[in-house]
Amino acid sequence: MIGRLPLDEQLPALRTTLQRNELLTEVLARTATLDLPGWYLTAGCVFQTVWNVVTHRAPSGGIRDYDVFYFDDADLSWAAEDEVIAAGRAVFAGLPVEIEIRNEARVHLWYEAKFGVPCPAYTSSEAAIDSFAATTCCVGVRTEPGDRWRVYAPHGLSDVFNLVLRPNPVQAPRSVYEAKAARWRRRWPELTVLPWPPSAD
Repeated sequence: MIGRLPLDEQLPALRTTLQRNELLTEVLARTATLDLPGWYLTAGCVFQTVWNVVTHRAPSGGIRDYDVFYFDDADLSWAAEDEVIAAGRAVFAGLPVEIEIRNEARVHLWYEAKFGVPCPAYTSSEAAIDSFAATTCCVGVRTEPGDRWRVYAPHGLSDVFNLVLRPNPVQAPRSVYEAKAARWRRRWPELTVLPWPPSAD
């Protein structure tokens, strides 16, 4: 069982699993051509591909969009981010999925208006990934020269492969975690959803 392997053995299994999703590997390849600073393909498209493969579903099934994070604090204007989004629109043309590109250096400028709680300015794409509502979601991957995959997984990969959704009460409020958990469990009823800790309310 992959979820019980040491991390160094889980990493090749993660790559093999994600490569089952041909859309994901194509998004990775095309994103690399944008040469974005500190970029990762992250969030649902990564862990949900694993859930699909582990539960013998179509690898890309139920994945709503593909999130690309990058970090550029040299220009925090919307215009600069929009220019990158426009470049991505051209690069991803023809793919039958929605690609959402976001400069994580700008998140603190709009987060509170959307989620109702303030967000400190992130210092990197990794810091943004650290803040996801569930630790299980905290996985980012990117391709690098020499056919190398870079994986950022601060909480490891066991929960991802074991279908365990564990809360991460560092930024997102309880309501966000519970709404996402309910939606995901409808799609993947095999999930074990751990409760939000009362001490975090």
